[in-house]
Amino acid sequence: MFASSKLWPGNWQWPLPAVLAWVLAWLLFKVLAGQGLGAGLALGAASALGVACSLWGETWWRRLLIGAGFPLSLAITLGSAGADNLPAWSWLVPLALLLLVYPINAWRDAPLFPTPFDALEELPKHAPLAPGASILDAGCGAGHGLQALLTAYPQAHLHGLEFSWPLRFLSALRCPWARVRHGDIWLADWSGYDMVYLFQRPESMTRAVIKAAELREGAWLVSLDFEATHLLPTAQYRTPGGKMVWVYRAPVVAL
Repeated sequence: MFASSKLWPGNWQWPLPAVLAWVLAWLLFKVLAGQGLGAGLALGAASALGVACSLWGETWWRRLLIGAGFPLSLAITLGSAGADNLPAWSWLVPLALLLLVYPINAWRDAPLFPTPFDALEELPKHAPLAPGASILDAGCGAGHGLQALLTAYPQAHLHGLEFSWPLRFLSALRCPWARVRHGDIWLADWSGYDMVYLFQRPESMTRAVIKAAELREGAWLVSLDFEATHLLPTAQYRTPGGKMVWVYRAPVVAL
């Protein structure tokens, strides 16, 4: 997978991904503005490119710096006089794009935590599934988790659920063999899956414990990096990258 290679900017040393994103956004802005397409359109297109490049960031703050870097640097460069050449509404475009990719409703969960490509290779040893089993990646982001699940369970039926529309489309594009839908993972019904995979954050795990009660007997709840501290794990292991994988089997046992 390209995302796991050294060519993927997300694997470069920080702040190189941010610098590359800013340079590309500025080049696109200059080219479009130079073609006489209008400063507002050029700003929107360059900002969209910066937001797309924000997927290279490993943390929320890095993604924010990558995505917001171009419009902020443009505002500083233009100053108040140069800003008058841009329509007033155009400055809302970068914010709208960021909110579209990272909607406020999803900020309480993990905005975008990509699953390392090799994080789930050992999972079938701890959570075996029959061929044709149904697996949900709850909050699938850009599809990294689905790709890792495909490696671990190549004969499973994979499903992705993502609240951000752009990320949902990107995930579907990268994972055409999975059924990727738009939706809220906390409102979705988990009872129809043989496994639910999460890579959220500690604050979200309390909600995951509540949702785990929906899982049918024998189904699995798998969390990367963050433990459901109120549940007794069936198994746990450390990935090659150092992250922990926590495995729970329904009916879940409370501590």
